[in-house]
Amino acid sequence: MNTIYTALGMMSGTSFDGIDLSIIETDGKDYLRLKKNFYYPYDSKIKKLLYNCKKKLSNKDSKTILKSSLFKESSRVITMLHAKAAHSILRVYKKKVHLVGFHGITIDHNPSKKITIQLGDPLLLKQIINLPIVFNFRQNDLKNGGEGAPLIPVYHRALAKKIKEKKPTLFINVGGISNFTYINKNKMFASDIGPGNCLLDEWISSHTGMPYDKNGKMSSSGIVDFHFISNFTDRLEHSKKKNVSYDTSDFSISELRGLSVEDGAATLSYLTAQLIADLINSYPKVKNVYFGGGGRKNLCLMKVIKKLTKTNIVDLDKIGIDGDFIESQAFAYLAIRSLLKLPITFKDTTGSKKSVSGGVVYRLLKKS
Repeated sequence: MNTIYTALGMMSGTSFDGIDLSIIETDGKDYLRLKKNFYYPYDSKIKKLLYNCKKKLSNKDSKTILKSSLFKESSRVITMLHAKAAHSILRVYKKKVHLVGFHGITIDHNPSKKITIQLGDPLLLKQIINLPIVFNFRQNDLKNGGEGAPLIPVYHRALAKKIKEKKPTLFINVGGISNFTYINKNKMFASDIGPGNCLLDEWISSHTGMPYDKNGKMSSSGIVDFHFISNFTDRLEHSKKKNVSYDTSDFSISELRGLSVEDGAATLSYLTAQLIADLINSYPKVKNVYFGGGGRKNLCLMKVIKKLTKTNIVDLDKIGIDGDFIESQAFAYLAIRSLLKLPITFKDTTGSKKSVSGGVVYRLLKKS
């Protein structure tokens, strides 16, 4: 029997709302037990810091970013918050944890330049919580010709085995960016789809001060601008490669100026829904599509997806898996695979030249 490890995964996504934490037990392969989830929200001051950091540093050259005082201070602050969040879940869990998967917060991701930069200091985190840390999950994939994203597919494969899904299936995550994994037995293909919640969240925040469209209520009351939808999807299709990864900075709400808050929300929800529905419809043999990520709670978005497709749409929550914590669970799983030097990205998930392992392991120093 393979060694079973207990790992903590921590993920803070592009919405900058807080930290998702999950503890799992796994052998890094097929054995998987989901033990505990925890959410640590950011306050308004931290959100402002992160948005400012992203705005000022995104698309700058890597040396400029890494040397900037804004990056260094933001990285320190974010690491301290992750340490505080980790202590919160470990205090409740109490059992031994072997390893921590620490993704950090992406400030810049540019596959064409083989650059990915995350806020976070793994050495500082290791010192504070006194556990080995796995960090920098994306760089090795970029070095090997991949997009550096999505990283979750190999975990989706483990989930498919856990829920005993034997037919061709899709897992779709609707976070800031939406992405998918297609699984048919041991075969996988994955890619980003397009904007998930990022444009709608930005629209709602800039017009109402609220962080997001709760339950899609505002989206449900507006009228869709199909001219915008058509122009956007045409541009996206024209620029798309086989495996593609997007950053939230790749998309803009500027073309929606002049629309009411409700009409802009309706248009952006429909846009995300249509892109996802088109993807689902390109896999006619798939019967079940499993949804995770915050976007699954947007009732307007999910209603449109169901209207535009004929497959069975399954909210992961309905089968006992909390869809808010798929990515944090995944980074716990990827941490163990990184420790064991097992591949975390593949030719058909990121476009890398070969299957490669990823995260850098920062081990505790042995006491003399």
